[in-house]
Order: sequence, then C-alpha cells, then structure tokens
Amino acid sequence: MRLCRFGGDRLGLVRQDHVVDVTSVCDRLPNFRYPLPKFDPFIAELDSLRDSIQELADSQPGIPIGEVKFESPVANPSKIVAAPVNYRRHLEEARKDPEIHHSNQIAEIERVGLFLKASSSVIGPSEAIMIRHPERRTDHEIELAVVIGKTADRVPRHRAFEYVAGYCLGLDITIRGPEERSLRKSIDTYTVLGPWLVTTDELADPSQLSLKLWVNGELRQNANTRDLIIDVPGIIAFGTQFCSLATCC
Repeated sequence: MRLCRFGGDRLGLVRQDHVVDVTSVCDRLPNFRYPLPKFDPFIAELDSLRDSIQELADSQPGIPIGEVKFESPVANPSKIVAAPVNYRRHLEEARKDPEIHHSNQIAEIERVGLFLKASSSVIGPSEAIMIRHPERRTDHEIELAVVIGKTADRVPRHRAFEYVAGYCLGLDITIRGPEERSLRKSIDTYTVLGPWLVTTDELADPSQLSLKLWVNGELRQNANTRDLIIDVPGIIAFGTQFCSLATCC
C-alpha cells in the first residue's frame, strides 16, 4: 500500500494517479487522554487496519494526485534518527569541502554514531521550507526514510525488517556552521517526509533503490542505497543498541 496524509490530516490510499480518502478508518484507533502517547497511533495500528483500508478504498472515488496537498505521512514520529555521511562518496565530499565540515573532523559513521533531529522539524512535500539563516549556506540531501512500526529494542540484524512498517522519501535540510549537527538540522521545516509511505508488502528489499534530486532542472544528487556504508538492517541494529525505536523515522 501507499499511504498518505493530505488536505488537513486526511488519510489517503494512493492508487495509480489518484488518492482515495480513507480517513474514516481512523475511527478504529484507540482513544487517548492526557498524557498522550509518545508514538504515532496510526503507524502503531497499521497492520490491523490494512484490510479495512483496502475495503474502504474500494467504495470511494479517487482524487487526482495533482489536486492533493501532501503532508508528512507520519504525523507524530516519536523520534527522527539520522545516519550522518552514510554514503562513501558523501563522506569524501564532506572531507574535501571546508564549507561542509567547517574545520571539524569528519569521521566515519561507525565512530560518530547516529544523531537525532527534532520532530518539530517535520513537514510534508506540499509545505514550504523556511530558510532560517539566509546569510549562511543551506544544503539539501535526499534520503530513504525507514518508518519503524513497532517498538524495537536491541534488535539483531537478521530480525531488523520485522520492525519496519514502510518507507518514504526524506529531504534532510542542513544549515552549515560550527554548531552541533542535531541543532543545525532540527530547524522548523528542515525535515521533509513524503509524499507517501510505501508499506513493506510493496517494497520488501530497500537495498537497490535509486535516489535522485533535482533543483530547478539541475541534477544535484544521484545515489543508490546499495552504496550505503551501513545498510538499513545495520542501521536498525546499530540504533536499537542505544535506544528503543517506536513509530519513528
């Protein structure tokens, strides 16, 4: 399935070039009172809602994709865990360009580990990125975002995919400078997710995915997940040795 949020917290199922509104399936989600849960209830219940989503979509008309304003497919990620310079070519580029590393040593991901981005930085692809410091260099990186569907803690590599709900595109925006990486990447609107979440029944193997980014018709990035230094199951295994992951990216 390809699932999206659109038009003011509506839930949609993407079928070919249309979005079918299946928001009413959310009536089956548990009701919460304060204190609210520290996870995304829809992502947590996704497995139990699959059949209902398909049945509801069969009885609803579709909206042309061109008329839809997409929001982040994950409304309330508990964490956003990111892997720095996890492509060999990007590591080499970062070490050569002083505007990227700002005179700081750029070490391998195996040494520096992962980092967190604020969940308040998340927007959808139909929303605007607001440049916070226009006088400083701001960069963009296309990423594969892995959405964790259930609590994962100390997960061995061979079981990592059991915890994945799906995948979506991510656009990681970064302001360059001397501050810590998490701060420079956590600015409001600096994490773009979407346009939709592709569940694992449609994308079982994320190890051969081509990722390309154009800006005003100019190709700026051309990468493939086969070139990751630490691959998807490796990242999940690595990250869950330090903290649990639940309905996060």
